[in-house]
Amino acid sequence: MPAVQVFHSDRFVLPLPAGHPFPMAKYRLLREAAEALPGLRLIEASPATEGELALAHEPAWIAAVLEGTASAAQQREIGLPWSPALAERSRRSVGATIGAARAALMQGEGVAANLAGGTHHAYAHKGSGYCVFNDVAVAARLMQAEWHRHAPRPGRLLRVLVIDLDVHQGNGTAAIFRDDPSVYTLSLHGARNFPFRKEAGDLDVELPDGCTDGPYLQALDAALDQAWAAHGDRPPGLAFYLAGADPHENDRLGRLSLSAEGLAERDRRVLAALRERGIPVALAMAGGYGRDLAVTVSLQRRTLVEALACWRAWPRRSDGPSMEQSR
Repeated sequence: MPAVQVFHSDRFVLPLPAGHPFPMAKYRLLREAAEALPGLRLIEASPATEGELALAHEPAWIAAVLEGTASAAQQREIGLPWSPALAERSRRSVGATIGAARAALMQGEGVAANLAGGTHHAYAHKGSGYCVFNDVAVAARLMQAEWHRHAPRPGRLLRVLVIDLDVHQGNGTAAIFRDDPSVYTLSLHGARNFPFRKEAGDLDVELPDGCTDGPYLQALDAALDQAWAAHGDRPPGLAFYLAGADPHENDRLGRLSLSAEGLAERDRRVLAALRERGIPVALAMAGGYGRDLAVTVSLQRRTLVEALACWRAWPRRSDGPSMEQSR
């Protein structure tokens, strides 16, 4: 039976020291929760190739990660010690977003997801904030290249929209696409949260500590309206949605105060806006650092439920990309 394609890489577990704050167990728990949801098809991600990574990253950084030569300072900035598992998991997390983007766009599915990803603090030349490679940046550029081979109008590049609703600003993504008008980056994030030095994206909306559902959703609606206006009569052909759970009131690192229902409404509004415009979307679960890990998993499971509802209501599905989306 048809099902939403959901990519995962949780088999590759990082050997972290005891007490490390990175929620490694979340990914297995979320995959198990997703397996119990009818209508999802779980697929283990393939690793991104070095050539694919090079679409967004400098060769020296790719080599440092894959060969284990990243300096102690570089590892501290990432916040994760190097290991062969770190290199493999990082490649597969990028591969999962590539798989989701291909399913949503090239296979005509409309909606697909990565159970990890959203590694938006990674720059072209370095990692940061638990992010080694920037999965969305790599996948966006790869989809533009693959789309170009199918587009009926030569010279028309696929336009991409990044909707980043992780509580932390996507500084790496903004930096990578700073001079690229074909990719529009929208970020709603905590004003006083990491990274403390922000990078200018196309649209950055800073939110105060303690922001609750009402003001957050108002800011989201206004930001989406501004994004649509910026694109005029040439809407994006592909979106990446970073559906972080870390704006939740239970999150250790979030500093915002959204309820579970507020996050679900956030997801519904974003996905409905994309569906109404026929813009395929690849989701990444991004951040989630709940004081109770079960709460974080339940929030991200609910995001998958909303993605499944969007997929079921998608206006058209085919065996390949809709050439109408070549803008």
